[in-house]
Amino acid sequence: MLKEVRAGRVLAAGVLASAALTALVWLLGRRLHGVALLPDQGASWYYWKLPEPTVWTRASAWACYAAHQIAFWWLIHRARTRVGRRTSGLHRVNVVALAVNTGFVALHLLQTQLFYDGLAQDVSIFSSQGSVVLLLVAVLLMENRRRGLFFGRPAPVRREVVAFARRYHGYLFSWAAVYTFWYHPMESTGGHLIGFLYMFLLLLQGSLFLTRAHTNRWWTVTLELAVAVHGTLVAVMNSGPDGMWPMFLFGFLGVFVVTQMHGLGLGRGVRWAFGLAYAGGALAVYALRGDPAGVSAVVRIPAIEYLLVGVLALLLWLGLRAARPARSREPARLEE
Repeated sequence: MLKEVRAGRVLAAGVLASAALTALVWLLGRRLHGVALLPDQGASWYYWKLPEPTVWTRASAWACYAAHQIAFWWLIHRARTRVGRRTSGLHRVNVVALAVNTGFVALHLLQTQLFYDGLAQDVSIFSSQGSVVLLLVAVLLMENRRRGLFFGRPAPVRREVVAFARRYHGYLFSWAAVYTFWYHPMESTGGHLIGFLYMFLLLLQGSLFLTRAHTNRWWTVTLELAVAVHGTLVAVMNSGPDGMWPMFLFGFLGVFVVTQMHGLGLGRGVRWAFGLAYAGGALAVYALRGDPAGVSAVVRIPAIEYLLVGVLALLLWLGLRAARPARSREPARLEE
């Protein structure tokens, strides 16, 4: 029966459910407005954490995170080792994954109401941001051979590196999503709501492994582009319309123009139209802000992402090279 349930329909229902869950976060988050917090202390300070955490507030966040992470990793391992085939319908493990993630979303809502604190009390804000950046960079590496890295042309990355990333990316992606999900309390600010909607969509995507919906190119590029919406809106909320939001908007859209749109099967004319609209929009926005030279800031995010692709590819290659002697000796040990 599960094979007859189209994963695409489950995906559509999951998107609607994610929106409903975000509305629930907003509704319940209104009960948290009386929580006393310390004054903001700058960019490296995470504002939404208790001034005086207790053993129980810390233990609730870390125990729930660990349980969620281990459960998700176990499901991925079981799917890889026991299922291993992609279908247009659902596997039983997909249903379990959807139920597990939904259950932990409900648990996080309860944990926030009772104890408030997330993982942010004990780890840097940059670790949460960095986990999502690492996810996006890994996608660029994985898709290098299919859509290229620069205007449809692939970067010179060894096939074994890309194959390794594609084979084991689920463990990394689930860590990035689950870690970031438990980093924040389920507050009702605009930035939190946008962020949690994005996390719900990533958890949904992770739950649909080994289905056709999981690799739908339009859906996956939508998830990649969602970070542009999130980053831009959060920048506007934090620094107003005169802040650095154009750098985030056109920075992430620059990655779309240079890389992501070339995996969608678009014609040359459409791609040129996207590229010209992007360039014209960036120039117009910075000109209207009275800072036409500031348009150079839009290259920062793409430059960082492409640099990190190279770093990640190099680290994976070094790791595979270091592990090669051990793998080659393994049969000999077994024979002994």
